[in-house]
Amino acid sequence: MTFDKKSQLSSDIEKYIDPSLAQEMTSGTAEQKVAVLFRYMEKRGQSFYDEVVTQLEHALQCAALAQQNGASATLITGALLHDVGHIILDEHNADRAFLDTDLTHEEVGAQYMEPFFPEAVTTPIRLHVPAKRYLCTTDASYHDGLSEASKRSFRLQGGIMSDEERNAFEQIPHFQDALTLRRWDDLAKVKGLETAALETYRDIVQQCLI
Repeated sequence: MTFDKKSQLSSDIEKYIDPSLAQEMTSGTAEQKVAVLFRYMEKRGQSFYDEVVTQLEHALQCAALAQQNGASATLITGALLHDVGHIILDEHNADRAFLDTDLTHEEVGAQYMEPFFPEAVTTPIRLHVPAKRYLCTTDASYHDGLSEASKRSFRLQGGIMSDEERNAFEQIPHFQDALTLRRWDDLAKVKGLETAALETYRDIVQQCLI
């Protein structure tokens, strides 16, 4: 199994994807594209997705951890946007049992952002779910530290990797960044934590646009 190639999104998944963000980002200046992206995140990122923090709070906490650890602009951007697929899929919608179905939000988010950002941004987004599987496979204690929501999704997302999957994952450029992002992802779920506003990352995200 490979993780660095685009997966074909099924029609069942595609029908849930909101195209409006991509449509608005297609034209305009770099400043306008980031403004559209941030407005979308502010508006659609208020759901909790089975955690104690909202999607937006989670994104900001993850980006803050990346910045505090001296990450590159591309990895900070990847951290900020790593779960954008959840928002695009509107998975918090109570009309469908999103906790019982894996809609491959990581693949949706990566493919959605590929026209706008380089692989150094989109590959860690694509790999942050396989990274959880990889870490659970290679570090027995890692799984114990996951939130209950992450433990549930881990089972849906494939569980422990086979030797073939683990070896394939290790061959992908940026896989180490994906592992780093994954650990920040796990830590970025602190209820009530104060973080810098989304606007703080405007220049960082803008410089990563292609």
